[in-house]
Amino acid sequence: MVDRPLLLFAHTVSPERTESLRPALEEKLPDARVVNAETPDETVSHLPEAEMLLVGRFDEEWLEHAERLQVVQALSAGVDFLPLERFQQEGVTLTNSSGVHAEPIGEQVLAYMLQFERGLVETARNQQRGVWERVEGGELRGKTVGIVGVGAIGTRVGELAQAFGMEVLGTKRTLDERPPGVDELLAPEESHELLRRSEYVVLACPLTEETEGLIGLPELRLLGSDGVLVNIARGGVVDQHALVRALQYGMIRGAALDVFEEEPLPQESVLWDLSNVVITPHMAGSTPHKVERWVDIIATNYEALATGDLGGLVNRVR
Repeated sequence: MVDRPLLLFAHTVSPERTESLRPALEEKLPDARVVNAETPDETVSHLPEAEMLLVGRFDEEWLEHAERLQVVQALSAGVDFLPLERFQQEGVTLTNSSGVHAEPIGEQVLAYMLQFERGLVETARNQQRGVWERVEGGELRGKTVGIVGVGAIGTRVGELAQAFGMEVLGTKRTLDERPPGVDELLAPEESHELLRRSEYVVLACPLTEETEGLIGLPELRLLGSDGVLVNIARGGVVDQHALVRALQYGMIRGAALDVFEEEPLPQESVLWDLSNVVITPHMAGSTPHKVERWVDIIATNYEALATGDLGGLVNRVR
């Protein structure tokens, strides 16, 4: 019997995640060879025989020891923190966890939009102050939401928005197929058109050289005084200084932010005190169903590796 590939849990996978993931994975793949590294030294010592590596963070120096490594599986959807070019040079395939967070993030984005549309941002602050003051709520139906980056998350946001009767615009690098939940698909270079036409703009793109600082003062001016910015992508996609200025001077109506340039958001940040901002602590992707979705992806990719069918890998980044 041919040995099954070795799947190594790097020590950068937190103990809490390992404790839930490993038993579920071993139940789904009882014949899999799985090793859990608890320290940096253990990760390095097992790397020469590992063919698949499950990571939180990744140290580029590990590649010097990874003699048999074929697949790196990230537990995140975003992979901007990984050495992508080096993986390509070394012939290592990278897969991510795209789709795991789509449902909870989609629902949270909808909640953000409802907070602003129904006036719940104002009523929450009034409640804190003990003030009874009627607020006139609006409706999402008939409004336009623009989604920058229509991947798994952006697609789910679009589907939920359509269910509320919203028009959905989206940008995507490839325009050959319009994803479900999107009424009109635009190229990334048409993002200014999306900003101009939308009451709500949702950032759901990865952080890359092209998207870093994508939203600055010119873009916020295009969104306008009736517009709300929702960022569930990465803090670096937005010029945070410009965003604060736009919020303070009413260039835009408001912002819902789950990610920031610096996390945790410093206590001295002006964003905490602005009345037109909703802040959440990078938790939009949280869900009790995360483990089962992770396991489905990891198990599928492990079996693809075990059978030599790398074309069967899911969530392949490169």
